Amino acid sequence: MADLDVIKYPFITEKATLSMEKNNTLQFLVGRQARKEQIKAAVEDMYNVKVLKVTTMITSKGDKKALVTLAPENSAEEIASRLGIF
Repeated sequence: MADLDVIKYPFITEKATLSMEKNNTLQFLVGRQARKEQIKAAVEDMYNVKVLKVTTMITSKGDKKALVTLAPENSAEEIASRLGIF
């Protein structure tokens, strides 16, 4: 699976922003068939960061959401600013 097939786009809400600041976590909507290992590899390749943990969930709309926790040496806010979120 290509990186762009795994990760659709960043998921930005007020809660996601608070999580980004407190837990150094980014949230993405991902392909329904994407596995945690694929999500981790895609984020590491696309954004040149070290991922500590990936948690996934299915939203009430049927989409798959991934919460990606970054290593302390990488800033989620910096990645968000590169993506144009801030």
